[in-house]
Amino acid sequence: MHDEALRLDMWLWHTRFCKSRSDAQKLVQKGRVRVDERVVTKSHLQVRTGMVLTLPQGRDIKVVRVLAMPKRRGPFTEAREHYQELPTG
Repeated sequence: MHDEALRLDMWLWHTRFCKSRSDAQKLVQKGRVRVDERVVTKSHLQVRTGMVLTLPQGRDIKVVRVLAMPKRRGPFTEAREHYQELPTG
């Protein structure tokens, strides 16, 4: 299970944090996403279970722990099963 990985842009799109994969790529390339407290700019970074992502969502900042790798971009309720929101601040 821990061997599973997914590109960061795909994970953000599949879990509905971004409306499109290209939006996810732009967000990452602009340095707006952190993985385990490290700013990343490469959308091909491999996301694995247990990693913590910090990213903007509208006017809010979301911090989430990766729980699983989605196989597809499904409905929000299905996407929500792949991460756990963590408290900010």
